[in-house]
Amino acid sequence: MTLPRKALVCVDDTPYYHVTSRCVRRSFLCGVDHASGKDYSHRRLFIEQRIHLLSSLFALDIAAYAVMANHLHLVVKLSPDVANDWSDREVLERWTSLFKGPFLVQQYLKGVELPAPEQQVLNEIISIYRQRLANLGWFMKCLNEPIARMANKEDGCRGHFWEARYCSQALLSEEALLSCMAYVDLNPVRAAIAPIPEQSEHTSIKERIRPSLNLAKSITNLIQSHQLNHFNFTLKPMLPFDGNATDKHQHGIRFKLKDYLELVDYTGRQVCNDKRGAIAQNLPPILKRLGIDQKTWLNNATAFEQIYRKRFAKTRQGTNKVA
Repeated sequence: MTLPRKALVCVDDTPYYHVTSRCVRRSFLCGVDHASGKDYSHRRLFIEQRIHLLSSLFALDIAAYAVMANHLHLVVKLSPDVANDWSDREVLERWTSLFKGPFLVQQYLKGVELPAPEQQVLNEIISIYRQRLANLGWFMKCLNEPIARMANKEDGCRGHFWEARYCSQALLSEEALLSCMAYVDLNPVRAAIAPIPEQSEHTSIKERIRPSLNLAKSITNLIQSHQLNHFNFTLKPMLPFDGNATDKHQHGIRFKLKDYLELVDYTGRQVCNDKRGAIAQNLPPILKRLGIDQKTWLNNATAFEQIYRKRFAKTRQGTNKVA
């Protein structure tokens, strides 16, 4: 018997989930239509930038992602407690960055003082929005619907674009989390699209290794198109690696990024009979391939969030000057 979605996603059991969405038209999501010769690869950047944008607005973090030709993978961490700490105004500003909102919300954001009955209705609306901004289903709705609309418009057709809303799988242990992240990051390698993880386009592992300025610029353009500058919007980097478990509170992944890269590299070298690709055995280890010395590596690994945000801020300033 099929379980309801609310029974499949329970933050009390685990905050980590592996989410997949697959296209009905198979290779027409982001790949090449071999019948017509049309190339839809440009959609990958749109999907990647929207993943980053939505994770910055919702109370969840992205641990891993891969945008493939006919499907996409996400590993997310839900953080509903974060949404509880937002002010009422911040909740409304985040929600109206994606949706227009009713007249009461628009009036409140303009600074109009509402009478008591209308304020009570507004408080109920805020409570609903707060729950939605911490909900995996609403996150996927905001991700998948614009993709489907764009694809249907480009294809000149109607109807379903995705096979289903999405599929989710709870990751109940650290081993399950790391193995799933490695599986997601190795998708292009296993599909023989990329020879090594650091050359896998539109994946989280490449973004962690070398944060893309092109991606930051495209997200900046998306922010401006959505008019998100009306509140203090900050681009959220992916869920960081916090290192080994300690007595202190750790929001990120309790593993070292260096060790994770080596884990992915080792896993990718193993040949799977049901997969086309694998990392060549004669290649040097991933850290040597990246040409990163120990001092530079430690600096980048420990200050990833600051570096990511700094690059995004520079890109945003440059875009504003051009505008």
